[in-house]
Amino acid sequence: MRIVVGYHRYDTQAELLLLNKIWILQSKLTNYFYPQQKLVSKIRVGAKVSKKYDQAATPYRRAEAHETISTEDKAILADTYIRINPAAVQRQIQALTSELLAITTSKAAPKTKAPVEPAPTRASVDESTNQTSRAS
Repeated sequence: MRIVVGYHRYDTQAELLLLNKIWILQSKLTNYFYPQQKLVSKIRVGAKVSKKYDQAATPYRRAEAHETISTEDKAILADTYIRINPAAVQRQIQALTSELLAITTSKAAPKTKAPVEPAPTRASVDESTNQTSRAS
């Protein structure tokens, strides 16, 4: 989710409402249109790890192919899939994200800044507490 909305601090009610709207739209894209690969097996031989993945599929397609899901639920999923326009959903997400960014950047900045202390300087050779003596 942070990839979509950024890493700002969201702490107002208006921002929460926008984040919830973005979350709903993003979940539609993720669950119906973005394929994912699932790890099938992982075999370690010494230091080498071999991983096997299944064929990439969207969560919607995986649910459609699963035998324990009822036909009524599959019909609901198919109806939802038909009604989603991924380009329009992406445009809505971008519009809500820009609105969220505008709200976030318009919040008042802190009034005072913490004072910056100068960096300490190293003492010169003349300032040492124990003067070096040369035995010759």
